[in-house]
Amino acid sequence: MTTSQDMLRIAVPNKGALSAPAIELLHEAGYRMRRRGRELYIIDNRNNIEIFFLRPKDIAVYVAKGQIHAGITGRDLLLDSQADAIEYLPLGFGRARFRFAGPAGKYSTLNDINGKTIATSFDALLEQFLDKNKMNATIVHLDGAVESSIQLGVADIVADVVETGTTLHAAGLDVFGPEILVSEALLITAERHLNDPRLTIMKQRLRGVLVARNYVLVDYNIHADSLDQAIAITPGFESPTVSHLHDSSWLAVRAMVEKKLVNHVIDELVNVGGRSILVSDLLSCRINSSE
Repeated sequence: MTTSQDMLRIAVPNKGALSAPAIELLHEAGYRMRRRGRELYIIDNRNNIEIFFLRPKDIAVYVAKGQIHAGITGRDLLLDSQADAIEYLPLGFGRARFRFAGPAGKYSTLNDINGKTIATSFDALLEQFLDKNKMNATIVHLDGAVESSIQLGVADIVADVVETGTTLHAAGLDVFGPEILVSEALLITAERHLNDPRLTIMKQRLRGVLVARNYVLVDYNIHADSLDQAIAITPGFESPTVSHLHDSSWLAVRAMVEKKLVNHVIDELVNVGGRSILVSDLLSCRINSSE
């Protein structure tokens, strides 16, 4: 009988911008993610895993301690935690930039930071950046809504995660200087779990879903004389599949095509004589065994 000690333990954000996309990604990868209420964890017996719903800022700490095998969190939260956890797989959502911002028109370069007071929720991350660039500034920790700190006289500048910049602009602030960090959602783990075969399977599943989200499957018929032209248009992820139709002068081709390019590809296929062009969504895929 399987016990909880035998199960793979995964941490997922219980709230915030990363929570819903993380849950959806794991669901698409075949894991049970539905909660009846606000349970702190659920068990997926079919896949032999436990899923824990934790505060996003705490996930890296739990993973570093080793009791949680892997978790989904942001690169910004991982680095700010200073926990002994590592990036295992970038997940392609939750992209944001960690930037400096100040009153519109007042600051423009990194040198303007020297001697100023900076409000942030990411003390360690900001301190690492300042030390790396040999900058001198006073850091004030705030748990949220740092954009109000300037108006209230707590800080001269803020350093915060920027997705659209709407909140900062509404507070009369403009971003300036270099990006402190470009963040996105990550699957993280600890060094001791890197070779866990159960975690390897999860990585392959998640990567399969991520690739499938960006590609579609295109099927079409092409005259044998135009095959080389058609293959140049649809080279596929590795190589297209080509098979003979009953009429030996015609061939059926199947290839993966980037979703964002598919309409352009269809136009080109029509121009070289492609017929019966069909486009299908992919739910998941495994491109090669080394993923």
